[in-house]
Amino acid sequence: MYPNVQAYDRGVMFNPDGRLFQVEYAKEAVRKGATSIGITTEDSVLFVAHKNISEPLAVSSTIQKVFKVDGRIGATYSGMVADGLHIIDTARQSTQNHKLIFDDVKSVESLAKQISSYMMQATQYGGIRPYAVSVLLGGIDESPRLYEIEPGASFLGYRADAIGSGKKVATELLTKEYKPNMDLDDAIGLGIKIIKKVSESSVTEDTVDIGYVQDGKDFTILTPEKLKEYL
Repeated sequence: MYPNVQAYDRGVMFNPDGRLFQVEYAKEAVRKGATSIGITTEDSVLFVAHKNISEPLAVSSTIQKVFKVDGRIGATYSGMVADGLHIIDTARQSTQNHKLIFDDVKSVESLAKQISSYMMQATQYGGIRPYAVSVLLGGIDESPRLYEIEPGASFLGYRADAIGSGKKVATELLTKEYKPNMDLDDAIGLGIKIIKKVSESSVTEDTVDIGYVQDGKDFTILTPEKLKEYL
């Protein structure tokens, strides 16, 4: 035990064991968030996200978990809602600025690196806290790309990935049932199966968001009517 352990709780600084407590607390907030899943296929990237609606009178359409970042990039998040929405807006601004300045679309990998760098600033300076959110960012470059960016600001590419409270079970199912040559409908079916498995409440068109991007097409978010066909 080290003297004055609480000092390492008051800011973003390493303790003698090399741990950042504030980053660990942010990761714990992500582990309590609703589950989100990203899956790549041969020509698409899919996002399936559960909306944890606890208020009986809440309007489900005002809660969104899957977002279009630009024409061929989408994202979802788990963790604190305000942090997730802020990071999504930051990603949108980045792609728009890149388009205005260079008259070209920003690559998914380049955007993931930039968001990672942006989130890293909150792990380096006193007076601010890390973002309590993990983000799945995906789209089409020369091939489908999917990245996870976590509160410590590291990012890693995946063929399929899950974040949030159901991450452990979802990852086990993805490892067992994911196939690189699956088509989009198969991926949607797998994503919904996992959400139903990890969700403690019923999964309906009001409690799940699904969005995808296919090669040569813009990012699409399914309407509640279309969601019913898969549920």
